[in-house]
Amino acid sequence: MYLQQLSVINFKNYAEAELKFSEGVNVFTGNNGAGKTNLLDAIHYLSLCKSYFNPIDSQQIKQGEEFFIITGNFNKNGNPEAVACSVKKNQKKQFKRNKKDYQRLADHIGLFPLVMVSPYDISIIIEGSEERRKFIDNVISQTDNSYLDELIAYNRVLVNRNALLKQIADTGRYDPHLMEVLDEQLTQSGNRIFEKRKAFMESFTEIFNRHYTFLSEDAELVELSYESQLLADDFGALLKKAIEKDRVLERTTYGIHKDDLLFTIHGMPMKKFGSQGQQKSFLIALKLAQYSFLYQQNGFKPILLLDDIFDKLDDLRITKLMQMISNHDFGQVFITDTNVARVKNVFKEIGIEINLFKVKGGEIDA
Repeated sequence: MYLQQLSVINFKNYAEAELKFSEGVNVFTGNNGAGKTNLLDAIHYLSLCKSYFNPIDSQQIKQGEEFFIITGNFNKNGNPEAVACSVKKNQKKQFKRNKKDYQRLADHIGLFPLVMVSPYDISIIIEGSEERRKFIDNVISQTDNSYLDELIAYNRVLVNRNALLKQIADTGRYDPHLMEVLDEQLTQSGNRIFEKRKAFMESFTEIFNRHYTFLSEDAELVELSYESQLLADDFGALLKKAIEKDRVLERTTYGIHKDDLLFTIHGMPMKKFGSQGQQKSFLIALKLAQYSFLYQQNGFKPILLLDDIFDKLDDLRITKLMQMISNHDFGQVFITDTNVARVKNVFKEIGIEINLFKVKGGEIDA
């Protein structure tokens, strides 16, 4: 699978642009702020129906305009696939595949799998558990059509249960039957999500370990593990046991919305004890494991987006990544870099031809 052509209108700093890509390595070069990363984000929209950086669609519209349109033509197993996304201010986002509207955006997720590696990924390590759950959910949802539905159902019931807890605190009236109904709904969705996350982590951890060993040349001992309250006890029993605590705090304190990933190095938290280089190795291993997992599950290679990697990585990790590209471990790759001479030299050394685009202030010179 690969993206043949991309067109954007009024997207971020682009008034209009149209690009044709190679099946291999495509590189966007230019100064910081020129709009290189915006092109990666447009590709991300076509795959996952949203921006990688900003969840508010209307904020992607070019200043002074009322809408944006992104279209792309994919080749998937020899078959042409046209994807279009349009956003107008104060209107619902429209998404089409082969000119047919989606009734649910969730139906598109996973059809055109993609992995993004960005400096912003450091939030997976240094921020709260929500960022790590997002990572798990992003990977699983690209291989399991029902997973997003379960998440949506779970979060809907969770909102209702928390609202009921607040209402009980405000009024003093407690309806145990209604709470029991919500608990049953929450446990049904929560248990299904838990089982899928647990099964995913069992296979994903092994892939991650392999990639980290390759990137770091087995220089240190790291561990990736799944943490969930449901590993130790039955979800329904946990909810019943915590009801008084939940009533006091006015929120649900047990469930898969508390799940987390634990990252350690030599038994200590990566967030506090890992060097910048070790954290970067950990993140890249996570993303490469994501790539391998999607390839393994789908049977074809995802698109790989590498944002500003040459400025952010040391020579060892760049060399390792380039080895993988030269070994054809990846399919179509998109890279941004500020230094055109550097990126030409890197790929010349490994004998890989690149399709180069020079970006300047929302204008593109191929």
